[in-house]
Amino acid sequence: MTTKAYGAHAADQPVTAIDIERRAPGPGDVQIDIAYCGVCHSDLHTVRSEWPGTLYPCVPGHEIVGHVSAVGSDVSGFKVGDTVGVGCLVDSCRHCASCDEGLEQYCTNGFVGTYNGPTADAPGHTLGGYAQRIVVEQRFVLKIRHPEDQLAAVAPLLCAGITTYSPLRHWKAGPGKKVGIVGIGGLGHMGIKIAHAMGAHVVAFTTSESKRDEAHGLGADEVVISKDAAQMKAHAGSFDFILNTVAAPHVLDAFTALLKRDGTLCLVGAPASPHPSPSVMGLIFGRKAIAGSLIGGIPETQEMLDFCAEHGIVADIEMIAAGDIEAAYERMLKSDVKYRFVIDTASM
Repeated sequence: MTTKAYGAHAADQPVTAIDIERRAPGPGDVQIDIAYCGVCHSDLHTVRSEWPGTLYPCVPGHEIVGHVSAVGSDVSGFKVGDTVGVGCLVDSCRHCASCDEGLEQYCTNGFVGTYNGPTADAPGHTLGGYAQRIVVEQRFVLKIRHPEDQLAAVAPLLCAGITTYSPLRHWKAGPGKKVGIVGIGGLGHMGIKIAHAMGAHVVAFTTSESKRDEAHGLGADEVVISKDAAQMKAHAGSFDFILNTVAAPHVLDAFTALLKRDGTLCLVGAPASPHPSPSVMGLIFGRKAIAGSLIGGIPETQEMLDFCAEHGIVADIEMIAAGDIEAAYERMLKSDVKYRFVIDTASM
């Protein structure tokens, strides 16, 4: 079926209106009429070939919410009219150890991304959520339980929400734990909200004094200006876990120094060039760890959505029309958004 979408035909061409083909739903497929799609920095990196391997035409978008408009004959968990979501992956090998454990994001054979992933459908790679509809195999579709009037703000949970929820859950953020969130942006603002809802003592780190009140409003118990050496030193050796969302190279030693013995600094921001090498001595004298985390599998993403619905958590967003995507990208590069752009698909 022909579907209206927004994408680019080359790295040096803008994202504009295009027509794409979607497959008709097979027996196990769910067809979704997309209501809203969040705009992730990964979209910009991919569509402009700032990351290698972009396939064109490129239709980005992996923070998708909408309503089921058709289901295949073998679909049992969804029906027409259901409110659903699709995140960063739409398939995996389904049989490796990670897939068997519901950790499809670590699929040994490589998961299929919602866009720019290999597929038998034309044009040979997946096309994402900057579109009016999408067809996805049922096991990669998620139930949305938030109220209908919150749907636009739910969309970023499908990437920013799970990217922060998964490590916070894995490293057991909760009552009695002191948790740091580095960076107050698309990822960081979700990390603060989720860690607070989990019951942790949350400390937000920012380079900007102007974000202090914002961070408290998001749920931070304390705010530290990370370029202030005295403020940083006051927290030395006191954190159980620090989630670092910053996607620019910086000195990690400043944060490993704040960890308790056996504490972990987890990186979820992906800078274009490496961080300076951390001090090994700073790690071995305290059995401290630097780790990484990638989105979440389907079971955990569903768990995150249910947790956020229960606690009334959504992203802070700015709604845009599809024709404003390029302008939104330029504002993203200047960090001029609080904290996530979301495309209103009705504007297509």
